[in-house]
Amino acid sequence: MRIEDLDSPRVKAWAVEQAMEDLRWLGLDWDEGPDIGGPNGPYVQTQRLELYRDAFESLRVSERIYPCTCSRSDVLAAASAPHAGHEGPIYPGTCATRSATDAESLNDQPFSWRFRTTPTNRRLNDLCVGESDLNLATELGDFVIAKSDGTPAYQLAVVCDDHAMQVTEVLRGDDLLPSAFRQIELYDFFGWSVPQFAHVPLVIGPDGRRLAKRHGDTRLATLREQGVRAESLLGLLAQSCGLRPSPDPTTAGELLADFDLVKLPHAPFEYRDQLA
Repeated sequence: MRIEDLDSPRVKAWAVEQAMEDLRWLGLDWDEGPDIGGPNGPYVQTQRLELYRDAFESLRVSERIYPCTCSRSDVLAAASAPHAGHEGPIYPGTCATRSATDAESLNDQPFSWRFRTTPTNRRLNDLCVGESDLNLATELGDFVIAKSDGTPAYQLAVVCDDHAMQVTEVLRGDDLLPSAFRQIELYDFFGWSVPQFAHVPLVIGPDGRRLAKRHGDTRLATLREQGVRAESLLGLLAQSCGLRPSPDPTTAGELLADFDLVKLPHAPFEYRDQLA
């Protein structure tokens, strides 16, 4: 269990404990984490900032990052490339001619650090999506990797953490498939082994968009308060994953025996208040 809380303005102090309570309610547990400790701690990213510093310095000294003063609106206005799925516009390279040392002359001008991508054709053999190819430089572009003070953004932090914690398998939503290619570039730079990725279909609302607040309150805590049994929710999720033919109540333990990603459908699962 790792708490990824670097996006500090959006992190609520109570959310960590609630997330762990929700997972316990579902019958899930973990061998290491902020509540029980373990050999790879600390398990909260804001407590691991010193551990990211060496990686950031390696990138800076090697000129694989540069200070970028572009705002999101600047990128949107300047970019001519179309959006790619859930991604925003491709960064047009406005600040790419800068060197890392140029950060010293920016004074109080706000900036972030961008990673220089390479025009290498990368191939990913995903356990769910299958084989896919992508040229990071031309199809996604340079990406933000840290704040001006070196505090890492998502891509750098998770690569450092997964390597340090000896993570060998990463399973997440297929909206993050482009992130895998960004992270492969980082693994390649550091000379670290790349984990096996599995990107699974999302849960969506009736409008076809990713399930979110706009579809109502579907938080696990809310379902618990409404009296929904964990076994009922797990039954619905098991059916959505192709693990069971019907949404009959089940437990996490019962699903372990024949769990197989091969059974997972490639289409997203539409949630329509089946538990209401």
